[in-house]
Amino acid sequence: MDERAASAPGYRALARVPPVLLVITGTLSVQFGAALAFTLFDDVGATGTTLLRLLLSSLLLLALARPTLRGRSRQDLKLVLIFGLNLAVMNICFYEAIARLPIGIAVTIEFLGPIAVAAALSHKLSHWPWVLVAALGVVLLAAPWTATDNLDPVGLGYAAAAAAAWGTYIILAARLVRRFEAGDGIAIASVVGTALILVPGVISGGPELLNPGVLAVGLGVGLLSSAIPFTAESEALRRMPARVFSVLMSIEPAVAALAGLIVLGQDLSVLELVAIALVTSASIGVMLGADFAPPVEAAIEA
Repeated sequence: MDERAASAPGYRALARVPPVLLVITGTLSVQFGAALAFTLFDDVGATGTTLLRLLLSSLLLLALARPTLRGRSRQDLKLVLIFGLNLAVMNICFYEAIARLPIGIAVTIEFLGPIAVAAALSHKLSHWPWVLVAALGVVLLAAPWTATDNLDPVGLGYAAAAAAAWGTYIILAARLVRRFEAGDGIAIASVVGTALILVPGVISGGPELLNPGVLAVGLGVGLLSSAIPFTAESEALRRMPARVFSVLMSIEPAVAALAGLIVLGQDLSVLELVAIALVTSASIGVMLGADFAPPVEAAIEA
């Protein structure tokens, strides 16, 4: 870690927190942040909410990390630009999904991304049957044999796109935290994502984006959905393999369902709860036999 990062009390404190606890903290924060974001959709729309989330979290991350682009290679800049694009796509698709689906269901479908990444990086054929179990859970959620008004097909499409973006996020973030110290990469990428979503976000939100009440809720969303989890997860990824990180998030669908119930009163049917349990079990199954040794880079830096 560089001298500037070492001098930041917040990051020194994070370095003492077990990475598993950091992942759990990020999971709880992001799912309850998503439930809070849902309350903004009537005012500024899903795209406007995405803009608020990225803009306010960018300001918080810039203040915390104080990043610099000095001395960065062209490859570093290319990586952070791609990561920023991925953040914008992932956030828009996720918010468009939860605007049409219960949060627990949207996150369960989205979770196919991390499970696929975990299985692919494990290099173990024994893990792939668990991917099929997860797919079965998603099929139960979509329930194609029932009436088409069961779940919004557009919402299902957005959730599937968010799954692909989330899987890509894990791979890119693992590279980012090895090239940028003290959360610099996350902060810069958030600025890139904000710039990319600025015009459609303003069109969607309009004057309501300047409403003090909307801004206050947006700040809470930025903290819970971006600043806290991005910072916690980037530090966790710095000290564990991407595969382990992805499978540790097995509680994501359950936490999302809980957040939807507590914050929004979204009840789920028995079949939907079974589907969520299948996806969660699949994640745990992939985690079995995983190598929890820290990556070489983290061992060297320690």
